[in-house]
Amino acid sequence: MSFSWMAWTLPTAIFFLTILALLIGMSVWEYFSPGGAPRTGILRFESTRGDRLFISLLGAAFIHLAWLGLVGPNLWWALALAVVYAVGVFRFV
Repeated sequence: MSFSWMAWTLPTAIFFLTILALLIGMSVWEYFSPGGAPRTGILRFESTRGDRLFISLLGAAFIHLAWLGLVGPNLWWALALAVVYAVGVFRFV
């Protein structure tokens, strides 16, 4: 089976492996610390760990798209901003 139509480049593979690693990490976290009860943060809605991961990934996508449109193709600072955003989401949302 050929996957050449998917344009598997190194950055694409790293992206999907990172998503896989995040999902595995969240599964291990849930296994060793079950519960992850919903909590209400500064946005005033209940969110679980999985919700906060989804919000972080969605925000990171928008941060990177905005960076590409406004600054250019050097995405290292966008990645740093996305990590800070994710830490903030997991801490305060």
